[in-house]
Amino acid sequence: MKLWHHLCATTIIAGAGALAVPVMAQDAAPAPAAQSGAADNYGGDIIVTANKRSESVQEVPLAVSVVAPGKLQTAGVSGFQDLYKVAPSLRINPAQQPQSANISLRGVGTYAFGIGVEPSVAVLIDEVPLAFQARAFTDLPDVERLEVLRGPQSTLYGKAASAGLINLITRGPTDKLEMRVNGKVTSDDEVASSFSVSGPLTDTLGFIVSGSYSWWDGNVRNITLNKDVNSRQASSFRGKLKWEPSSDVAITLAANYNDGETHSGMPFINLASGALYRGRAGYTADVALPGITVGPDNQQVVDNVDSGTNYHGYGGYLRGEFGIGDMTLTSITSYDRFKLHDFVDQDQTVAPIDGNNIERGTFNSEMVTQEVRLQSPAEDKFRYTVGVYFADTSFNRPFYRGPEFSLAQWFATAKQRQIAGFVQADWELVQGLTLTGGARLQNEKVSYTFNDIYNGNGYWSGNASDTADTYKASVRYEFTPDISMFGTFATGYKGQTYDLSTGFNATRAAAGAIKPETSKDWELGLRSQFLDRAVTLNVTLFNTTYKNLQAQQIETVGDTQYFRLTNVGGLRTRGIETEIFLRPAQDLTLSAAGTYLDAKYTSFEGAACYVGQTAAQGCTGGSVKSQDLTGERLTSPTWNLQASADFTPALTDSLRGVAQVSWQYQSATHANDPATQMDAFHIVNLGIGVRAEDKAWEVVAFVNNVFDQQYYATIINRASFFENSAAANAILPRDFRRYGGVRFNLNF
Repeated sequence: MKLWHHLCATTIIAGAGALAVPVMAQDAAPAPAAQSGAADNYGGDIIVTANKRSESVQEVPLAVSVVAPGKLQTAGVSGFQDLYKVAPSLRINPAQQPQSANISLRGVGTYAFGIGVEPSVAVLIDEVPLAFQARAFTDLPDVERLEVLRGPQSTLYGKAASAGLINLITRGPTDKLEMRVNGKVTSDDEVASSFSVSGPLTDTLGFIVSGSYSWWDGNVRNITLNKDVNSRQASSFRGKLKWEPSSDVAITLAANYNDGETHSGMPFINLASGALYRGRAGYTADVALPGITVGPDNQQVVDNVDSGTNYHGYGGYLRGEFGIGDMTLTSITSYDRFKLHDFVDQDQTVAPIDGNNIERGTFNSEMVTQEVRLQSPAEDKFRYTVGVYFADTSFNRPFYRGPEFSLAQWFATAKQRQIAGFVQADWELVQGLTLTGGARLQNEKVSYTFNDIYNGNGYWSGNASDTADTYKASVRYEFTPDISMFGTFATGYKGQTYDLSTGFNATRAAAGAIKPETSKDWELGLRSQFLDRAVTLNVTLFNTTYKNLQAQQIETVGDTQYFRLTNVGGLRTRGIETEIFLRPAQDLTLSAAGTYLDAKYTSFEGAACYVGQTAAQGCTGGSVKSQDLTGERLTSPTWNLQASADFTPALTDSLRGVAQVSWQYQSATHANDPATQMDAFHIVNLGIGVRAEDKAWEVVAFVNNVFDQQYYATIINRASFFENSAAANAILPRDFRRYGGVRFNLNF
């Protein structure tokens, strides 16, 4: 019955798209069908906006991956959290709550849930940054393409891009009336649908309206509450109006709204025999986790309080593009507001005593930005981009934990203001040789308040400011129109912040702001295409060093764990990235991509010990113990490989078959904490179906995780719950077990 209700909701969403078609659709000529499938990524010129202007990806002296919607479907991407399946240097480590998730590129990303802590990998939609990382963890909007820029991008995109950025480009209005309807139903109770309608309202005004709804029942069973968890439900709407009164003026007004909820559950996958919950006599696994068979295949939990989030957000932007002579002036004004309520069964047991500890809180964010930039024509031998940027962001968070242990109640606020000026220029010095240089100067001010309600309403406030510069330089040589090499040096910067989390006190307040994170990156790249661009081979070598990397650690004092944000002394990440695209025949496309990563701490004294670590294992000190991780590898896989194939043979004059396969391999993930070590795994997805010759419709039956490989998205050490006896639970990925389904696309 529940599945039927969600199918009805899916039908309503799809129907809304049909109702949104204006009456004039009756007389409109059929629009060209949209491209379909992974073939969108092959051959010809793929246009990106990585340098804030449209240009071929093969001509950009940057490490950038471009993914079209068809490849997202083939790889089994259901939402933002699955994007690592199509970009091997990208890693997304989910958490019980999305605000605690970690997005990293080349092994580097900030894991921190304190308010006002910026990510190392920025997330943008249509060049507009998101203030709060959790805002991204929902269904993907009406994506035209995904751009993943690897390495520091602070010169053009500012702070919070010290390790790279993800830019989701959504579709714009079309010249002719078009409609798209997409849907998916799976064997494990997932329903998803989306629609978009676009076209002209007048000769100078175009529109696009899109919406989506998705629901997944989850793959974990809470036997105490008798419900499925590790689930999600989300809906979103997006609209754009684009007015082009003349060839020199284009004004776009965009708005968006999304809401949803998640319900989490983290099964225990390891527990030492005889372990006692919180060391209490008789509180064995049978008492604390009744009915649970702890083991690597466990998909059950006994949380006696629901855990999860509910959220909603809205925002939009106004973009103006104005021709001034042969130059273009662009203005982007944006506003975004987001609220997320989080609730957690903190002890994750049903123990009669201490088994009812909960956490409750809310994240509120609001952001206003303004960017203005002036650009010379793209075809000039000397071309430039110069601009200014302003952003004002505010956060607040009430938090409560109790009533059994680790008691806390507080309210915190954080504000950030930044003003920046930037410039980048390309100079084709001689035929085939182009030099690029860029710089950014920015000033930021951060401030906070913290009211420790539980500890007698202790109150602290403070502020800090900083002026920083970042820059980049590159040289690119084009041997032929299809073969080039580049070398690039770039610096990155992520702003200072405060550690506003449980345990904040006078000592933390006196310590002041956490230092800014900075990075320096060297890259050498080959971009090549052969056989009339039927073969593409791109290779990038990189070496990046970080200073004062902002990292969150678990600090254990007595039986209480605190999360502390600190600066890592030094970090170095280096490796090689390869992308290969082949089109051996008109109806067959192949791709492969891989990353080899060597990431190590070059200086990290005073790192927090993992739970249960002994002096013999390197944990030393007094009441607050620490270890030295200098020379240790980061928690990241050494190898990440991906491959896919798309075969569309002609069946009749009007029909084509569809056969798709994708493969992902990840080597064992190194972890300083043995309890969180993850083994290597590989995932294979298959799809077979049929589509119209003109791509007006497509139906594909698919099986994801064909070989039913069990792996984990994240493993958490829970030894502190069991008096340092071995204990761990895990977040299960969407494809923890094999599942199948049917998806369809309609293009009118």
